[in-house]
Amino acid sequence: MDNPVYNYSPILDRPPFKLPNNARVAFYVGVNIEHYEIDKPSMSITPATAHLVPDALNYGWRDYGPRVGVWRMIEALDKVKMRASVLLNSDACERYPQIIKAGLERDWTWIAHGKNNSILQTGMTADEERSYLEDVVSTITKATGKAVKGWMGPALSETFETASIIRDLGLSYVLDWCADDQPFLLNVDGVVSVPYSVEINDGIMFVGKALPGEQFYQMVVDQFDQLYKEGKDSARVMALCLHPFIINQPFRQKYLEKALEYIAGHDGVWLTTSDDIAEHYINTVKHR
Repeated sequence: MDNPVYNYSPILDRPPFKLPNNARVAFYVGVNIEHYEIDKPSMSITPATAHLVPDALNYGWRDYGPRVGVWRMIEALDKVKMRASVLLNSDACERYPQIIKAGLERDWTWIAHGKNNSILQTGMTADEERSYLEDVVSTITKATGKAVKGWMGPALSETFETASIIRDLGLSYVLDWCADDQPFLLNVDGVVSVPYSVEINDGIMFVGKALPGEQFYQMVVDQFDQLYKEGKDSARVMALCLHPFIINQPFRQKYLEKALEYIAGHDGVWLTTSDDIAEHYINTVKHR
């Protein structure tokens, strides 16, 4: 079937995309703050024990994020004065209140990211999905005191009804469609896709490909350099997509800090959040 979610739009056929202060690149850090159920298989560093209940090896590896890794993430972002764009499981609001408190003190952006990362909405009926999304959004709104504007499904999962449902709930953008270096309109009025990345993503780099820290740093720099060059004529968006239980392992921390310092050290870079990128696009761009 044809893609009903959005239309084809080659980037060279669009009017130039402009950012505040004529920045070349809008850069945001997508930080995944997630909860995993102990009796379900999920992202694993090894499949050898993924079928076990409990899977102490993989569950403990994931649980390093809220216990230890996220506090290193905060240090790294604070050094370059960046706000996180948090992909937040609603279950994390109750289970990790110290993280929510730290984020509120720093004016983080909160993006709804499902109930937890063990439940995917693919296969839900429209009524089931609406009830599920209503609960997720209301839980995050109550915990943070802020209106939720963006959505990303666990494992980037959606149904063909997701965009319509989140619009009805007052959200204006999704991060699930990694199809572009600029925001674009979906075929649901009022809903925008903001660039995310499945490649400039520590889950793919370190778990999928087992890259060393030096190569992570070089790939981030190479991604930025190319987008910065292209952004001279029409601005680009760069997302750095991270999980504290992966990138904030002690032996990787310095490579994250080095990459952030490299990007933040350039003129013509808007260090921002996914919320602000979506709002700027909606307010300034009218083409599809």
